[in-house]
Amino acid sequence: MPMVGKMLMVAGLMIVLVGLALTFFDKIPFLGKLPGDISIKKENIQVYIPITTSILLSVLLSVILWLVSYFKGR
Repeated sequence: MPMVGKMLMVAGLMIVLVGLALTFFDKIPFLGKLPGDISIKKENIQVYIPITTSILLSVLLSVILWLVSYFKGR
């Protein structure tokens, strides 16, 4: 049962971090405006596909999680 408690605390922390990131998303100047991000604006519709931003965030999170697992295993 203690493992479930730890997992819930980590999940809660991750939700808080995502919430903070979404709150301050406008303050990050380059995020969402990278070359390769697709933005289509028509009369009544706007479509935004952040391909490059998604790849960059994926690589960044992968490196962070790899570092955490590397140092945790030592």
